[in-house]
Amino acid sequence: MFSSQLLYIVFLLILLLLLLVTECKTTARSDFLHINVLLRTFFVALCRISLFPLLGVPECPYGRHSNAQDIEQTEEKKIVLSKPLSLDQGDSPHGDHKPPNLIQRVLSLFKDIRPGSDLTTMQLPPLFNLPKSHLQVYGESVYCVGKDMLGKCSSGESPVERFIAVVAWSISTDRPWIFGFVPYNSILGETHHVSRGTLNVLFEQISHHPPVTALHATDEEQHLELLWCQHAVPKFYGTSVEVVVHGKRELKLLNQGETYAFKPPKLSIKFLPVPKTEWAGTQRIRCKETDLEAEFSYGEKSFLGYKGNPRSVKGKIFFSSSSKPIFEIDGHWDNVVNEGILSKDWGKAREAKKAVEERQRELLRERKSRGETWVPKHFIVSCTNKDGWDCSPIEKIVPPAPIVVPL
Repeated sequence: MFSSQLLYIVFLLILLLLLLVTECKTTARSDFLHINVLLRTFFVALCRISLFPLLGVPECPYGRHSNAQDIEQTEEKKIVLSKPLSLDQGDSPHGDHKPPNLIQRVLSLFKDIRPGSDLTTMQLPPLFNLPKSHLQVYGESVYCVGKDMLGKCSSGESPVERFIAVVAWSISTDRPWIFGFVPYNSILGETHHVSRGTLNVLFEQISHHPPVTALHATDEEQHLELLWCQHAVPKFYGTSVEVVVHGKRELKLLNQGETYAFKPPKLSIKFLPVPKTEWAGTQRIRCKETDLEAEFSYGEKSFLGYKGNPRSVKGKIFFSSSSKPIFEIDGHWDNVVNEGILSKDWGKAREAKKAVEERQRELLRERKSRGETWVPKHFIVSCTNKDGWDCSPIEKIVPPAPIVVPL
């Protein structure tokens, strides 16, 4: 693992050196600004390869603005669902979706870069994309589980039993992110509607700048309700990036009258000395009705990747009012575009991706010319400087979905 990661770094550094040498030999002194462009391109390339998976950062200044109702109904529609992210995949994809070789990926990344070009408009080549959107990735953390851990949250006889079940379910939603691969950015108004048993899950992309995602899920049999309204904010630290998820995450046990608020951990993306992506920091869960709270931290690999305790969680459950601990937590949290990507037809995928981008820009221009403001279909949205983004579902119950995940 370490040798392949080291080779990755060395290759990128050699590529950068060759680009600089070529530029110095063929460019007059007055044009050395081009070298600065190459340096910025190199840094942006690293960020785009690994930072986008959680951010949903747009790949062009116009972004993808669309409502599902805007898409022509006469076109043939196909739904392609890819294999969910697995707990045992580590830092590399597995199964049917394999990455192209490193040289092919880097050359594709620099294919459309020219000296003096505006880097903010650089689009990520489709061979860096996972065959799924951000909404599907978020959804998998809710409905792709081996056991009905969410249903157990409402079946506990005591507040402590229910709280422990909520903590266990929250930890079970963690998934490893793949360094160097990116889900598709969800277009404005995109939805992801899935049922698993009696649980009905509905996601909607309610904002594009910033990218904000809303979730409403209900289980009438288990008397559960989930409500999320979240967006991710990156912080740069030289050779690494930390992504903090802001917004609201709530789980309601309707029969018990209990609401659990979640503050998720950070996503740590490190470029040097060993490229890696892992969960880090602290997660907090609190229930005001029962005065119970949990706080646990995520372990990371060491600086060079040899030591450390990756994928570990350690913390405690305590009473909020007195900070008196009652339980300890210690363990590990793990034990047509899509068709083009699944078949490795990168040319076809690039054309399809470009067509999607152009269509969303056209829809945005049309709305601006008519003076129209886009409104989410399934959520009422608010945003203030004090409280940030918030949303509430329009419908009380999420209906059964056209996509059904087997139990």
